Amino acid sequence: MERTTVLMMIDGLDPAYLEACPAPNLEQLARDGFKVEAKAVMPTVTNVNNVSLVTASYPEEHGITSNFWRNRDQGQKTFQDPKAFTEVYMESGEYIRKETMFERATTQGARSLLVTAKDKLRRLLGDGATLSVSSEQPPDWVVAGVGEPPPIYSIEVNQWVFNAAQYILGKESFDLAYVTTTDYAMHTYSPEEPESLRHIEILDEAIGKLVDSVPQIQVLITADHGMSAKDQMIHLPDVLAARGIAGQAVPIIKDMYTAHHSNLGGCIYLYLEPEDVDRAVEVLKQVDGVEDALPRQEAARRFRLMPERIGDVMVLGAPGVVFGDPQETELPASLRSHGSLHEERVPVIGYGGSFDGFQFRENVDLGRYVFQHVLA
Repeated sequence: MERTTVLMMIDGLDPAYLEACPAPNLEQLARDGFKVEAKAVMPTVTNVNNVSLVTASYPEEHGITSNFWRNRDQGQKTFQDPKAFTEVYMESGEYIRKETMFERATTQGARSLLVTAKDKLRRLLGDGATLSVSSEQPPDWVVAGVGEPPPIYSIEVNQWVFNAAQYILGKESFDLAYVTTTDYAMHTYSPEEPESLRHIEILDEAIGKLVDSVPQIQVLITADHGMSAKDQMIHLPDVLAARGIAGQAVPIIKDMYTAHHSNLGGCIYLYLEPEDVDRAVEVLKQVDGVEDALPRQEAARRFRLMPERIGDVMVLGAPGVVFGDPQETELPASLRSHGSLHEERVPVIGYGGSFDGFQFRENVDLGRYVFQHVLA
């Protein structure tokens, strides 16, 4: 392969950040290449969208429908029986049912690199990669070259991720690199706050240095989801219980990084007794703050999800709404989160490649481009 293809997934990069914060290097890449606005895959959470991109497919094929999964794997037992479920964080490649670009690269004799802030993404995406590195579990030789990574809950950690990718690409030759960050800054600060200006500034500087350091580079940049302010929390099992319906809720956004979002997102899966599903949907659609409630098969068709890996009902929140249990967490005073249709907007920037005639309407299209034009 003549070029080095570098994909950059900027976690939580809502277009509002690029509208509010100067990013001269990204702006120059867009002028020399292209920039469009696209959509993220639903639900708009990290694991779903990263896997969609690296497999160039939707959750109906690759199987990652959330960050956290309750697997109803014990036949027809009632959902209220705790033995009826196995609860897992979908943070391992064993849950992916589709070939990734790293695995395809390996079969073609190409070298691929994954550099990520969150170690969960190294574990989830890294199968088949020639080298995979995270800021949370960095190899000693990378630390020696780049320095100790900042804490995962900092705006500086994303700078380290790009610096590490630049350092590795300067040491070894790779045909394909995938660099993905963490969205702590976007969860914590609105686009207008000075911390966001600083975060975009250091991201932009690090991206510019990486691009300048790699000869014959083609770059594609996008986000896994947007981000928005949330000021209302609804506990749906309580709403249903008031109407005599028993249900359990599983947060789609749930992962180990609770300081980001307190496990509060704008979309959630509900588990119900089969005979209660239709009535529950009717009740939920009347709840103030619920934008829609979809039975399993309807949700799977609309959002291209794998039916056996979602709940009995998928509930979508209105713009300022998150779903959660007040017995487990409080609504933070200035929560910013994602998961709903209101965090679908993502940017796509391309530079250095031959993109003529290729349509980038969704972030998953970056993966489609790689499979069709880089690893064909």
